[in-house]
Amino acid sequence: MAELPGCCRRGATCLLCLYSCRWISTKKEKRKGLRTTKCDCSWFFFLFCVFLFTLVWLYFAIVILNDFHNFNEFIFKQRKLWLDWSLVLLIATALLITYSAMLLVLALCLQLCGQPLKLHWVHKSLLIVTALVVAAAFTGLGIKWAEEWKSARISLQATGPFLHIGIVGGMTLLAWPLASFIYHCRNTGVKVFLLLVYCAVMIALYLAPLMITSPCIMEENQLPPKPALVGHRGAPMLAPENTLMSLNKAVGCDVQVFETDIMVSADGVPFLMHDEKLTRTTNVQAVFPERASLNSTAFNWTDLQQLDAGSWFLERKPFSTVQSLSAVDRSQASKQKIPSLRQVLEAVKQSNISIMFDLRPENHTDYQSFVNATLDTILQSGIPLQQILWLPDGFREQVKQQVPGIQQVYGRKKLKNEKEPLLHVNLPYQDMSSEEIRQYRQDNVSVNLYVVNQPWLFSVLWCAGVSSVTTNACQVLKEMKHPIWLLPSSTYLMIWIVADCVSFLVILWAFFLVKKCSKRRQPAESETDVLLTKINSLMQE
Repeated sequence: MAELPGCCRRGATCLLCLYSCRWISTKKEKRKGLRTTKCDCSWFFFLFCVFLFTLVWLYFAIVILNDFHNFNEFIFKQRKLWLDWSLVLLIATALLITYSAMLLVLALCLQLCGQPLKLHWVHKSLLIVTALVVAAAFTGLGIKWAEEWKSARISLQATGPFLHIGIVGGMTLLAWPLASFIYHCRNTGVKVFLLLVYCAVMIALYLAPLMITSPCIMEENQLPPKPALVGHRGAPMLAPENTLMSLNKAVGCDVQVFETDIMVSADGVPFLMHDEKLTRTTNVQAVFPERASLNSTAFNWTDLQQLDAGSWFLERKPFSTVQSLSAVDRSQASKQKIPSLRQVLEAVKQSNISIMFDLRPENHTDYQSFVNATLDTILQSGIPLQQILWLPDGFREQVKQQVPGIQQVYGRKKLKNEKEPLLHVNLPYQDMSSEEIRQYRQDNVSVNLYVVNQPWLFSVLWCAGVSSVTTNACQVLKEMKHPIWLLPSSTYLMIWIVADCVSFLVILWAFFLVKKCSKRRQPAESETDVLLTKINSLMQE
């Protein structure tokens, strides 16, 4: 091993201390004969795999942020505990990726310095724990939230071209420590195996764009119109959901449709409420503690009007945007009540937007009376029927006959032998591919996808040609004048070729440079070995 300069020797000693949890100078290490064994190489490979594993989980964590509010609501229904679990997820993931990345960088630096990779047992234990935690996270995601795998697939349409360039860059940088290991390794079989694996991976990466597809790879003049915005329960990031304030904020965000949920009180008054119980979005536990566990439909309209439907929004802060509300908005939010359908229809009529709603709960024994009460309220309001988008499937034929002017929106795809052509469909964004969206657009079928909150997802659906999206973040999507990125195919082809060529040249340069440096070290190592041999001989004499 070549003798390192003083500053480099001290740096190598510090690296060895952090990685191996032992303070051994390079001279002592040489005298002790510390070498990187096959077991040490196995642990380095495990470290590299754990880093990649956590990196993939970080990507998934960022993707599922679009739908994390649903997870927060689910936990509240199960545990009656409200917390923004997305912060917990991101902090935990950042800690895991930082730790594994730090160890990997230390190992690569030690390899470049020609030092042994003696990973301490504490680091080994923590790496195993990291791998188990990430594996448990993926398992839980697959069991409880399987649709997010589809979300990840869609996200690749937004990130694929850039992930390709990033991965190629990372693997290119890996050429330096790989070349250093190969030129110092004496086992020919290991060297050939590593070179073959590395070359195979790089060739696959160079050709990967052949498999990458994205609706945003198109010419500027082919871009479809911007999708219309549908306010999910209004503007829930700016006001308490399903309130008149939320409706007004959504109108201020230029939404064309107010999406909500309707229930009917015990005395037959339709009102706005999403959950079957009132505990999440009202102070029912304080006003009616003995009845707090009852369904919303068990309360009459007089009781419902006594509830506060806004203070929870300020106390629990379901979105980070709550912290930036003005004093006026905070005061208004704290005064919100549960609105009736009649009040909402009047506001919708004045704002000249449409309203789309579900009627809950679908399995209620009096569901037909709920449908009748809702239809009566709509007809009495005098609102133009084309502004009503009807989602409930129950008694749909009856609704068509009684009020034929209402627009019917279906929560399913077209059937092959459809008797009556669908004009409007409302589906989760995971359930339609870009090809299906384009086909529906050609067939003049309006497609609304929900719930779309992140700009990257909105950009992909925009490029695909979706008609509208339901969103919690209307104030964010309103400001988007263009998809995040749009690349002509010729431009993408040029970027692909340039990135691959630069990577190939850098890899060749790395192997050439490392080989040149290793040849310079060999004479110094030989002279040092001869000198040490002479000193040992003199001492023995």
